Amino acid sequence: MAGVVAIGEGIRKRITTPSKAELSEYRDGTKATFHYKTLLCDDKRTMVDDTSNRDKPMELIIGKKFKLPVWETIIRTMKEGEVAEFLCDMPLVVDYPQVSRSLRRIAAGQDPREGQRHCCGGIAQLHDHSLGYADLDALQKDPQPLIFVITLLKVEEPGTYRQDAWAMTDEEKLQAVPILHQEGNQLYKDGKTVEAAAKYYEAIACLKSLQMKEQPGSPDWIDLDTKITPLLLNYCQCKLLEGEYYQVLEHCSSILNKYSDNVKALFKRGRAHAAVWNASEAEHDFSRAVELDPSLAPLVAKELKQLETRINEKEREDKARFRDIFK
Repeated sequence: MAGVVAIGEGIRKRITTPSKAELSEYRDGTKATFHYKTLLCDDKRTMVDDTSNRDKPMELIIGKKFKLPVWETIIRTMKEGEVAEFLCDMPLVVDYPQVSRSLRRIAAGQDPREGQRHCCGGIAQLHDHSLGYADLDALQKDPQPLIFVITLLKVEEPGTYRQDAWAMTDEEKLQAVPILHQEGNQLYKDGKTVEAAAKYYEAIACLKSLQMKEQPGSPDWIDLDTKITPLLLNYCQCKLLEGEYYQVLEHCSSILNKYSDNVKALFKRGRAHAAVWNASEAEHDFSRAVELDPSLAPLVAKELKQLETRINEKEREDKARFRDIFK
């Protein structure tokens, strides 16, 4: 290919969209935000990943020892606004299936560690373990060179941005949580529930990453869990308003599995059950909430009245629909 240059052992670069920006020094702590496409080196240039159709691009902190070191190497050669292709030899990208799995799960709002086995030996011992994605399983079984098409959106110098949870030290995560909590509360008051939920989620991620290092049930683990619970309840309140009822059911149930007398979790789960027509489950949660906090009785009565009205309306609609079918 014309314009191809070697930028290191096993890496060849071709600029497809040049940039007039200055090349950053890429000091440790510099944040690079970019979209990437990952292609196989076959005749069809088969697509493996493409972040351009995701809400959030990739963010890489220079010097943080990302699990795919070749990305830091190629980003250091790029200017803000540049688009370039990088052909990387197989030894440099052998870990890509594992990295891609984690990034796909994060993009889907899932825990990237869920389902992984913790064992010695790294990739070699995971060779026969499914990653949950057929294309990544195939790539893990048969490693090969990869092409990365990188669109470098933004380069931010150290100290000019707030790091994402995964890039923070433990101390930085603890310091960020009350700030994120306060920002989420203000956004909620302003009626910006989507943005508020994102803040609560980020604070939860900080605490969850710390909790992963503690023994479940230990005093430190419990202390972190007591900090996570109110944030998760706030997150559920946002999801209720957004109509994401099954997320509310899942998260409130996770709280109640540990803290069966959490009134807020019972009430929110009751509202979510009511919204998805689980009438008996809603009545059970509302009744239990009133037992624990009698002051909720008027609010619960209102919720149950609304549920009864909706059920009656649905029954009338169903009868009318069936009547029309048999005419």
